[in-house]
Order: sequence, then C-alpha cells, then structure tokens
Amino acid sequence: MLIRKPKEMAWEEAAGIPETWITATQALFLIGQLKANETVLFHAGASGVSIAGIQLAKAHGAKAIYVTASSSEKIDFCVRELGATAGFNYKTQDWSAEVLKATDGKGVNLIVDFIGASYFQGNLNAASLDGRVVCLAVMGGTTLPAGVDISAFLRKRVRFEGSTLRSRDEGYQKQLRDQLVEHACPRFSNGSFKIFVDRVLPFEQIVEAHKLMESNQTKGKIICVIP
Repeated sequence: MLIRKPKEMAWEEAAGIPETWITATQALFLIGQLKANETVLFHAGASGVSIAGIQLAKAHGAKAIYVTASSSEKIDFCVRELGATAGFNYKTQDWSAEVLKATDGKGVNLIVDFIGASYFQGNLNAASLDGRVVCLAVMGGTTLPAGVDISAFLRKRVRFEGSTLRSRDEGYQKQLRDQLVEHACPRFSNGSFKIFVDRVLPFEQIVEAHKLMESNQTKGKIICVIP
C-alpha cells in the first residue's frame, strides 16, 4: 500500500495524495470507465477528490469537465486553476438543467456524486444515453423524496453504482495504488498534477481543522502536522 514520496514534493503536499487521488482514480476509471472524449460532471467541485478527478480526467482526454459548487469563487477556482470547462452554483442555479444546456441536451457521460438522495433525480436528468453515475457519499441523505422518476434507467440505460474504498480487499486496493503510481506519480514529479492545500495546521488544532472543514469554505486539503 506504500507509495514513495516524490522528492520534488513537500511532506505536507504528499499528505494530500491518499486517499483522495486513489478515490478519484477508482471513481473515474475502475467504476466510471471514463474514456477519452467523454464528458464528466463532478459534484463538490472544490473538494479534494474532485480536484484530483478534474486533473485526472483532463489528462485522460475528457471532452468537457463540469462541476457544481456552492460559490462563484469555488467555480472560478475549478475553471481557472484546474481547467474545468464550466461550473454551476447549486445554490442559485438548476444545475441539471444547466448541464443539459451546456451539452446541447445530450447530458454527461459520467457523474461523480457525493450528495446522494437530494441529487438523485438531477443526476438521472443530467446523465447521457448510457451514462454512469458513481456515488461515493450521501451528504444529501439516503431516502429518496416522493415523486422521483427512475425512467432514465430504462429510457437512457443509465447505470448507477455506489462504492466505498476502505471495505475493498487488499488486491483491489493494490490495483488502485499501482495505477496511481504508474499514471499520476510522474505528473506529481514534473508539476503537471498539483496538490492544492488550503491550510496546514498543527495537530493540536485538530478541532479547528474539523470546524474549518464543516464551514464548507475550503478549496482542497486541510493538512494537520504531527510534531
């Protein structure tokens, strides 16, 4: 499971790699089966997994990369710093309708979701023909609201799959680790893949770190240093 730290990276940067980049690799390639020239949508665009995923998808030749986020600042970060195609503010916009507009009604091939129930209908609406939705978390709940229309599973042949990483066996995790080392580590070394660290705090301030995370104001990783 070990990965050698690229000598070009500080320890604080290297601490931002696992499990973030491994989770993004799993969602995009092992489960989502992203192909070059396909389109992808990341919810929570400024989160650690999405920041990694945007860079991985771009390097893989994705045709367009969309994000949702809670502020224009986070959307600008995803577009200008990471190279996302466009972003939508879920607080002020109907993001699924905006995705359809941006794709000329076709929808996106792959959606990486952390929200769950409250985004379930929107994900089905925004998915393309033969689209895939990979659900990694359920921050928006687990119980679907009344009136959810699941016809997209038949009409568009949408595939919905959930996954966690820690419950996977060692062989599966090794496969992900090897894929990350082969494809991402050289790009960490030459600087084409970047670890975005929002804040570095001493471990004694772990409570403050959690409060900062819960504020939903960060972009990237919060790293705690143990002396």
